[in-house]
Amino acid sequence: MFIKITKAKNYEYIKLIEAYWENGRSNQRVLYNFGRADLIRNDESFLRIVKRLCEVVNVPVKESGSEVDPFKGCSETTLYNYGYLAYLNLWKKLGIEGCMEETQCGSKLTYSLSEAVFLMALQHLLEPMSKLSTYGHQNRYFHMKEIPLHHLYRALDMLSEQKEEIERSLFDYNYVRLNKKVDVVFYDVTTIHFESVIADELREFGFSKNGKFNEVQVVLGMIIDASGMPVGYELFKGNTFDGKTMVKALENINKRFGVDRVVIVADRGINSKGNLKLIKEAGYGYIMAAKIKGASAALQKKVLDDIGFTSIYDKKGNLDFCYKTIEHENIFKDDNKVIHKLQENLIVSYSPKRAKKDLADRARLIEKAKKLLESPEKIKVSNKRGGKKYINQVDPDKDKATFELAMEKIQQDSMFDGYYPGFDT
Repeated sequence: MFIKITKAKNYEYIKLIEAYWENGRSNQRVLYNFGRADLIRNDESFLRIVKRLCEVVNVPVKESGSEVDPFKGCSETTLYNYGYLAYLNLWKKLGIEGCMEETQCGSKLTYSLSEAVFLMALQHLLEPMSKLSTYGHQNRYFHMKEIPLHHLYRALDMLSEQKEEIERSLFDYNYVRLNKKVDVVFYDVTTIHFESVIADELREFGFSKNGKFNEVQVVLGMIIDASGMPVGYELFKGNTFDGKTMVKALENINKRFGVDRVVIVADRGINSKGNLKLIKEAGYGYIMAAKIKGASAALQKKVLDDIGFTSIYDKKGNLDFCYKTIEHENIFKDDNKVIHKLQENLIVSYSPKRAKKDLADRARLIEKAKKLLESPEKIKVSNKRGGKKYINQVDPDKDKATFELAMEKIQQDSMFDGYYPGFDT
């Protein structure tokens, strides 16, 4: 056995080589690849091992008659990440590696698409950064094959071009192959911003969910199943309203994946009456959060009525929560003034813990309102969602308006402490 140093792409690599005879001929094979020489020479842990081995076999490290300090000029120890192997195992188990290999078949790519995409996915999971930085930091992963920068960029093009085929392939692998059903899906929308102010056909200024209002963005709508596995996603123009993304998502569930019966679960940003109608027409069911404070007085009365609740108690016999179902007919007009009716169930729940939280949250807003009343000049510029919510303006037509605490609003909100409604079909 011997140590061999090879050169590749401006780097030196140190390998442990074994020479052997086979069929009357001398051959060599790599027993171990230590990695890049420049990193190993500055690795204090590696040097410590070498020094200890020299001591064990009684081979002092000397140079020109004087002992050499192997730690001289060493930098801090380079720590390698080998925990990424858990992600690599998941990458293979979920069929992503096979999907990438299938996508690459028939293309002109001469490198491993799976390896390039895995590096980018891994970096995004552990520490999101640019593709250039990802390329520069990849040597931190123990024994991972180095991926050239242009391979990362070319892989992105392939992912974009084959998006729908990749999603369909992964769906087939994780559902069709295993005979699993997708009967409940969760849908949500978020925004992804760019450090840019240049808009185009997709990137545009809009409501940013991470506070980047001065930068262009895209809107991402994603569908996941009940176990948290992604089913598919769609990108929309950055100024698209959340509720308008549902239509395309519904079309894709049926057309691309052949899913027949689905229950859509989403938040209030998606539950416009037009969207609910589209879900029903597609033959799907839905579970949506509802805002009962804006409902009719008759419906509010049914919600707050103590009759009909089923109580659930904890192990100590204390009330954990209670719930009831109210049959409801959702009537609305579309843009063409056509009246539609949706037969729904309103699921109302009440929780003492939530009631306590609602009371505490309102108390904080009331205190903020009282402080604003001490400085009326700040009221007009304050946020409506803050303490200003509980302030009424008195005699607004006068030159100098006065303000007071909105006691009626406070009393009205207190009636709904602990209640949380939602629609289902």
